[in-house]
Amino acid sequence: MSFDWRRAVPLMLVAPLLIYMVVFYALPVLAMLMRSLNDPTWSLAHYGTLFDDVVFLKTFWITLHTSVIVTLGTLLLGYPVALGLVRAKTMAPLILIVILLPFWTSVLVRSYAWMVLLGRHGIINEALLAAGLIDRPMRLLNTSLATQIAMTHILLPYMILPIANALRQIDPSLMRAASGLGATPWMTFRQVILPLSMPGVAAGVLLVFVLALGFYITPAMVGGPREITLSMLIAQQVDQLNWGYAATLAAVLLATALAIIAGAQRLPGVGSAFRMNNVR
Repeated sequence: MSFDWRRAVPLMLVAPLLIYMVVFYALPVLAMLMRSLNDPTWSLAHYGTLFDDVVFLKTFWITLHTSVIVTLGTLLLGYPVALGLVRAKTMAPLILIVILLPFWTSVLVRSYAWMVLLGRHGIINEALLAAGLIDRPMRLLNTSLATQIAMTHILLPYMILPIANALRQIDPSLMRAASGLGATPWMTFRQVILPLSMPGVAAGVLLVFVLALGFYITPAMVGGPREITLSMLIAQQVDQLNWGYAATLAAVLLATALAIIAGAQRLPGVGSAFRMNNVR
């Protein structure tokens, strides 16, 4: 039986990536899971204490709440921008550059920028004081609002691009047909454009929500000390050398993200969005 090199070539091309993912991703994740079970003995003791841990429950709720607010904020801001990006012909390259500009700047730098904007003597407070709208500086920095605003700004492109991609796939003749049948622009948007763009909306919502779950730098820099996220709690446990509990929290965060992804895949919008992307 001769060896078929033609069938082996695809596997040989993929092998470096598979080895890289196993060594630098799969093995560290497995080691993390093993550490959560083997500290100090093989048991589920760390997982059992989570349901009675007030700090964990509060932190988990804050993480989910912040992720939901950020996802809704990026959706409300990102959909009109995506629609304008698709409809603008001559200005589309400029709009795309403005959208992608955050990707060219470090998250750390952008978080520092929001600290300057939201600080007690920052640009926003100084402008409000100069306009006479407030008598003294407001506390904007180190609040949950600051975290939500900064994360919405950073994650906004992840919402815009999937929606814009879905909007580009809509046949323009459908809008002309709806207009010819007497539909108003609002009716055309509500009954034609919005339903056909839902795969992009679903993909953007899933992407932003999962990314927001594990965000660390921005909440740590602009957020308040009393409203920490799960990633910040993990970092605190690592600093205290509480490796077992930190690994347990990381496993819970990973399981939450995987459960959300698995559940979202069953939704028609998200499933069709990924199938469309795979076909293209």
